[in-house]
Amino acid sequence: MWKWLASLVVVVLLSACQEEAAPPPSPDPPTKQVEDIRIGFSMDTLAEDRWKKDRDLFKEAVESLGAEVLITAANGDDVLQVAQAETLIQSGIDVLVIVPHNAEATAAIVHKAHQAGIKVISYDRLVKNADIDLYVSFDNERVGELQAEAMLQAVPSGNYVFIGGADTDNNAHLLKKGVFSVLQPAIDSGEIRIIYDQWTADWLPSNARDNMKEALQINEQQVDAILAANDATGGGVQEALASYGMQGEIPMTGQDADLAGIRRIVKGEQLMTVYKPIQTLSVTAAELAVTLARGEEVKTSTSVNNGKKEVPSVLIEPIAVTRDTIDETVIQDGYHTKEEVYEE
Repeated sequence: MWKWLASLVVVVLLSACQEEAAPPPSPDPPTKQVEDIRIGFSMDTLAEDRWKKDRDLFKEAVESLGAEVLITAANGDDVLQVAQAETLIQSGIDVLVIVPHNAEATAAIVHKAHQAGIKVISYDRLVKNADIDLYVSFDNERVGELQAEAMLQAVPSGNYVFIGGADTDNNAHLLKKGVFSVLQPAIDSGEIRIIYDQWTADWLPSNARDNMKEALQINEQQVDAILAANDATGGGVQEALASYGMQGEIPMTGQDADLAGIRRIVKGEQLMTVYKPIQTLSVTAAELAVTLARGEEVKTSTSVNNGKKEVPSVLIEPIAVTRDTIDETVIQDGYHTKEEVYEE
């Protein structure tokens, strides 16, 4: 009995000693100071007016927070974008923000960044099949829905042409999904007929022009409505129509609220565009990039599946713009000036 009690005392004492000797928990790593943060911004292109605005606004937003930003643009070249991203990674950035040219090919960049301990944000366009940390964009399905809703109201029946975006861009697929989700009942009833449906390689207006010329040729110019994926492709569409003496005669949609597109709306050559408040997108992305760089948690209320995971996402609501709402949207926001729009 006494031996058992003595053994119990020894065990208790040893346990107490071990508890006293246990090292204290490691403190959390210190939060990185904003002035020491470097954000890399890997962009697909600066060929369109819209992307120049993204570059300038994102740079301004990051610098206003006290951090540094390094920006590259690949001119639609997948190999160049990967090489530029590798240079950014090697330069010692804390977070990489990507606007992918090719949604699939850019996954290699995400892998390289993570190997270097760098978190990755997909900006506006989703990187597919990659373990990206965050996606910041607009609701791109909603963009397509807004286009189709406006067109159905203007042209409830007839022959529809769809001039899509780049097949390599996930946003183009989301937009198309939104468009056809709205059009499908009218397609099923026979009220509208999709007489031409084609992607536009690299979003190039020249490719959209060629697509539209083909649509006019094979359908003997019997076209009642044109769903152009964005304002740049819409410019190519109008070139094709002009070659047939039909510029501005067929209702056409767009997206991005480019100045050229807005001016076409004023002239009656374009039905509508979809305005995506880039100021909101760029500021949101900049704030989230700095938050990630500081090692702080980012909480989101939604996610988007990119083929590999449910990516935490922040999606901003797009806005339909017609001739009647230009002043209260793009002009009021300072996206374009009244003088620019109305060429005063």
